[in-house]
Amino acid sequence: MSKINRQEILDILDEYDKEDITIATLGSHSSLHMFQGAKTEGFRTAAVCEKGREVPYKRFGVVDEIITVDKFSDIVNDEVQEQLKDLNSIVFPHGSFVAYAGLDNIETIFNVPMFGNRDILRWEAERDLERKLMTESGVRIPKKITDPAKIEGTVMVKFPGARGGRGYFVASSTEEYDEKIEAMKKRGWIEEEDIKEAHIEEYVLGCNYCIHYFFSGLKQDAEVLGMDSRYESTIDGLVRVPAKDQLDLNADPSYVVTGNHPVVIRESLLPQVFDIGDKITEGAKKLVPPGFNGPFCMQTLVTDNLEVVVFEMSARSDGGTNTFMNGSQYSYLYHGEPLSMGRRMALEIKNGIKEDRLDEIIT
Repeated sequence: MSKINRQEILDILDEYDKEDITIATLGSHSSLHMFQGAKTEGFRTAAVCEKGREVPYKRFGVVDEIITVDKFSDIVNDEVQEQLKDLNSIVFPHGSFVAYAGLDNIETIFNVPMFGNRDILRWEAERDLERKLMTESGVRIPKKITDPAKIEGTVMVKFPGARGGRGYFVASSTEEYDEKIEAMKKRGWIEEEDIKEAHIEEYVLGCNYCIHYFFSGLKQDAEVLGMDSRYESTIDGLVRVPAKDQLDLNADPSYVVTGNHPVVIRESLLPQVFDIGDKITEGAKKLVPPGFNGPFCMQTLVTDNLEVVVFEMSARSDGGTNTFMNGSQYSYLYHGEPLSMGRRMALEIKNGIKEDRLDEIIT
């Protein structure tokens, strides 16, 4: 099936009442601040929710319209798409939207106007494309090991897609790699077909900083809006157990993200932070034009040599943006008031309408 022609999206957008735009997405992941930010900027909001998952959006009062579906993946059904278009919806993508709608569907059959560059979402999901983007942009990343038989030190093993850390593991030898692959299969965290897609890279020891950027297609500028670090189970639980007792637990460390907390980075590291944002946005313009458009996240480790190393990226709103729903230290420096990522996204839509340039930031 061929990709959606962008002109088709723009023709749909052209039929919208620009005075009555609705901001819509799946009711999951990082949607709360998107809805709250959209409402603050005067937009109507719509959540596509599985039955029973609408409770937070009703309780917090951030959604005007709830479209109830049997399962999240139904968002690509023709009936749901028509409901969204009838509401003059612009969809804000996030991790759950990408995972449940499916990349192939987003690229070929989901023709509701979206904020951002839908083509770049695949560059996040496929490890080789992600690595190509970061390497050709000149961003420091961990070294890749191409064959499990060549593991000679500690490595991190990951799998494609937005998994929230599920199935990731650390190994120090080929034997340990094989043992943990079998353990992950038994837990149902990976399938046989995932194994050939395993991404093995050097384990970089450092502190975790997930840096949330917003690239404005209208201003052609990459803003640093916030940072977070992750609570990951069971690895964060294990570190609370004395080392002498950890082996007795018989628990393999896992890196499933269960929550996030806001952080600030050492001020002397901010030049590296801005350099990473500038490099990756310039690289993306060349490899997958028009490049980043709106929110993206560079997940990093800072070593004791004070080097910022990027190990992963999100090409849309990342879950850690939930940590600054009322703004972060960095968004305050930019805008002089509390500003969430969702509100910054809504503000870009608002400015696009005001400047008659909405077509430049919609795909």
